[in-house]
Amino acid sequence: MENPQIQNIQNSIQSLRNEIIHHKLYSVIEDIEDLKIFMKHHVFAVWDFMSLLKSLQNNLTCTTIPWIPTGNANTRYLINEIVVGEESDVDQFGNRMSHFELYLQSMKQCGAESNQIETFISTLLQNKNLQNALDESEAPSSVKDFVNFTFSIIHSNKPHLMAAVFTFGREDLIPGMFISMIEDIYKRIPDSISTFKYYLERHIEVDGDHHSHLALEMTRDLCGTDETLWAEASEYTKLSLQHRIGLWNGAYDEIMFRKS
Repeated sequence: MENPQIQNIQNSIQSLRNEIIHHKLYSVIEDIEDLKIFMKHHVFAVWDFMSLLKSLQNNLTCTTIPWIPTGNANTRYLINEIVVGEESDVDQFGNRMSHFELYLQSMKQCGAESNQIETFISTLLQNKNLQNALDESEAPSSVKDFVNFTFSIIHSNKPHLMAAVFTFGREDLIPGMFISMIEDIYKRIPDSISTFKYYLERHIEVDGDHHSHLALEMTRDLCGTDETLWAEASEYTKLSLQHRIGLWNGAYDEIMFRKS
């Protein structure tokens, strides 16, 4: 039976989701050079998605020693099941890797500029300081805003907010026109974007179907019957979608700058 609170969130964010799905960014990605710019921005969203996921796992399960049973067993199952798929999936050759590593691989295959994300990761490894890593990477302001918002949710230590943003703010936002454009480029230069094409197909197959159902159930369990939690979940989901629009605006502006 449909959960009325979930339905309420879905109804309240529909206009924002439509704005993302029909964003002007997609219509200006016409060739592989445009795609490279898109990927340079988008890879940060792929990375912080993993951070949000692991934060949920840390909050909902026991990840320290000595182990003690933590939280609700069903919620533990839901988040662990998603982590397995996101952190240790397979590439098109059957090699185990996270979706972030798969995305990096697709960037290298097509020649997308990966210096920013690589500098970001290497700086994080050195000092664990998010702001310093963002500054060192020289990432665009739209990327910094997006990542900082995600980490404000992580640092809230409120699993119901993390789950809501994870569930409603990140899934099923890839429009059909973008998939068609990738198919067209693939037909012309398959050796350059076969990995990215596989990433998208895998994302739609795993994230958009199986994982989205698990995430919905997780959000439902965490908010329960508390109307205050549901109201917060709705509010922060809207904010997350607004930041996604900001990220897309940044990529659009850089693509248009190149074209001009």
